[in-house]
Amino acid sequence: MTDAAYTPDDTVVTEADTARADALRGMARNLGISMLGLGILGALWAFGGWLITQSDGMRAFGQLAPGPTLERLWDMIQRGEIWPMSAPSLERVGWGLAIAIAAGVPMGILIGRIGWLRDLCNAPFQLLRMISPLSWMPIAVMAFSTWDGAIIFLIAVAAVWPILFATAAGVRRIDPAWLKVSRNLGAKPVHLLVYVILPAIAQDILTGIRLALGIAWVVLVPAEYLGVSSGLGYAINDARDSLDYARLGATVLVIGVIGYALDTLCMLAIKRFSWLRSDT
Repeated sequence: MTDAAYTPDDTVVTEADTARADALRGMARNLGISMLGLGILGALWAFGGWLITQSDGMRAFGQLAPGPTLERLWDMIQRGEIWPMSAPSLERVGWGLAIAIAAGVPMGILIGRIGWLRDLCNAPFQLLRMISPLSWMPIAVMAFSTWDGAIIFLIAVAAVWPILFATAAGVRRIDPAWLKVSRNLGAKPVHLLVYVILPAIAQDILTGIRLALGIAWVVLVPAEYLGVSSGLGYAINDARDSLDYARLGATVLVIGVIGYALDTLCMLAIKRFSWLRSDT
């Protein structure tokens, strides 16, 4: 009787412990592989820096090697230069991404739901999507009264397409039975949107935002070569003009770290707010 009473609890505890141990082993394995990848990247960086120092014509760029770059980065951190340098860029990316989401999600839902509208917009959207966002730079400079406005426009143009197409693809994958059952239960169009469509495509939207963020972060630096006097792109340009290659390398490293952190936050959001599991 006693054994029968305690065996189920013991089984549950054992299964929970096993699952927890498996999860910890998986996390340790992923962390180890990530560290190995970063180690290989660092080794290649060091080897490239060593090759530069061996060439008389390239020796001036030796400050881009890991040693001088990391030393300069630590000096920038101690001086508190990282946040003032990064904050304007993050603000511009935030505004550009917000505009892209505000335009891309509703339009993606519409072309995903309405067949004739999808057929009408497909060719123009595909054409516009293939135009480099930086090609719009002269038009942006003429159209906006401020440099910040032009940069935000370029970021929004770059970021809107992944969000739009990911949203439309998610809408098209919705099971029609869900919509039919909802209508039979008396759901109005607003209820369908809020309680059926948006939850069903949440992962698609977040994945589109993740892709858009990566594109926006890449476009940001050349966009900030415009007339602004702040931001990471400006810092890159300024370091190049002043021949401070250690600072240039440190700024590039800051751009990579911030971009990686933003991408990680997007992955966590996908896993946290999606009802479908994502392993990407």
